[in-house]
Amino acid sequence: MGIFDFFKKTEDEPENTIHVSDDMIIAPADGEQIDISTVSDPVFAEKMMGDGVAFRYPEEKVTICSPLNGTLTVLFPTGHAFGVTMKNGVEVLVHIGIETVNAKGDGFTLHHKKQGDAVKAGDPIVTVDFAKLAKTYDVSTMLIITDPKDQVFHFKGPGPVHKGDPIIE
Repeated sequence: MGIFDFFKKTEDEPENTIHVSDDMIIAPADGEQIDISTVSDPVFAEKMMGDGVAFRYPEEKVTICSPLNGTLTVLFPTGHAFGVTMKNGVEVLVHIGIETVNAKGDGFTLHHKKQGDAVKAGDPIVTVDFAKLAKTYDVSTMLIITDPKDQVFHFKGPGPVHKGDPIIE
């Protein structure tokens, strides 16, 4: 092995791999993190499903990735939402847009993951055509901790984020 071979990815490691600890939650894509209380749906804004944050994405098409290491425990066939459970049982839901279930999958392209798969933070889950969906829907994307397992999470404040940035303080 040469000195520069150290920096090469291994063959079984995808290019998008982000190395984070099993208790970290990261931004699922490049965008703007916003306060969840500002979204237009009271179920999310009033944290009825749990505490969380929201994101807005400036690009027309964005690949939304797993925000943590865990198991893909929920994957809606429409692509509008998915859930990942950490090894410690904490459950996180990523919900893309408001009322986007009504798009019936139009504007969402699922990647090659299925419910029950192990996922790593940064693994692509769904590519979203935000330009198309924004014509009809509020495309704010929520990340909600639906079952914190008695843990308290403190989200970082609003501002720009890059895929892989930690969003928990």
